[in-house]
Amino acid sequence: MEHAPIVVHRVSPSGGRRVSLRAGGRETVLGVAHSDPDVIEFLRRAEVPDPDEVVLGGAVPQIEWQGDAPHVYEAEPAATDLP
Repeated sequence: MEHAPIVVHRVSPSGGRRVSLRAGGRETVLGVAHSDPDVIEFLRRAEVPDPDEVVLGGAVPQIEWQGDAPHVYEAEPAATDLP
């Protein structure tokens, strides 16, 4: 099974998601995104063609959204037992 070339990792506890690009057998971290426009900008800087289309609705999935729902960048609040 071939993996998507772009990986948006799970949301960190403090918010944001690491974005990486797989190419040539290596994975390069592009940055930590806090929104879709951040991901688009990272991909633009990495010279990925049509980054808007890749993030917001490409016909062929090029992004692997790991651990959390796509387009979510904030951690879920911790469950607390308040009296």
